[in-house]
Amino acid sequence: MWDLAEYRRWFGQAEHTLASARRDAEGSDYSWACFKAEQAAQLALKALLIGQGVAAFGHSTRELVEKVRGLGLEVPHQVEDAARGLERHYIPSRYPDAYPSGSPYQFYDREDAERALEQAQAVLDFVRGAMADAT
Repeated sequence: MWDLAEYRRWFGQAEHTLASARRDAEGSDYSWACFKAEQAAQLALKALLIGQGVAAFGHSTRELVEKVRGLGLEVPHQVEDAARGLERHYIPSRYPDAYPSGSPYQFYDREDAERALEQAQAVLDFVRGAMADAT
């Protein structure tokens, strides 16, 4: 049974976070755009799980995709690839010690942000579609 209120609460935060990521990209804050894109996807996947009453702990988008599969949903390869690509931004987009020298903002560019935003959008679209099919 769906808990629509919890799903909406979590998915609404995912949408808000993706919008914030887009604003960061527009302002050339590419490392933050990539991190927030990853967070938006994570929140969306958690919305689907929590909406179904499944615990959604952890920060691995890949593992969250596996939990979503556990609901009996078919996850397209594009969405799985997007989740894997986004997970790469969880630590390095924020922490200088992820690099031998320099800081994250020096290593991210517009192309990185655009790709991350597209990947996050693919995950959110999948979750939105899965929710529509289930209700």
